[in-house]
Amino acid sequence: QVQLVESGGGLVQAGGSLRLSCAASGSIFRINSMGWYRQAPGKQRELVALISSGGSTNYADSVKGRFTISRDNSKNTVFLQMDSLKPEDTAVYYCNVRGVYSDRRAFVDWGQGTQVTVSS
Repeated sequence: QVQLVESGGGLVQAGGSLRLSCAASGSIFRINSMGWYRQAPGKQRELVALISSGGSTNYADSVKGRFTISRDNSKNTVFLQMDSLKPEDTAVYYCNVRGVYSDRRAFVDWGQGTQVTVSS
């Protein structure tokens, strides 16, 4: 099993910044991609940013130039630096991790979600 612990959400004014983190622990052989998704009320969950094991990144068009995803492989942790936040960024943000358990089974796991609220 893998445990994902998210932190860093909160309330911020438009134009402000927040940094989310997600630490994975447990019976992990390898972590492949790590990413962040978000879900606003009444909307579907959407991809925000992904980072591969090699460091390649992919961003939603709506956050390009404002958000930066990074990872610390030594700590199995992924970060999302969010700058120039807008009210439309308000959502619950979920960490997503894809990898391989110690017994070599593949897994996809989600964090518990952290609320980000941007006031205008």
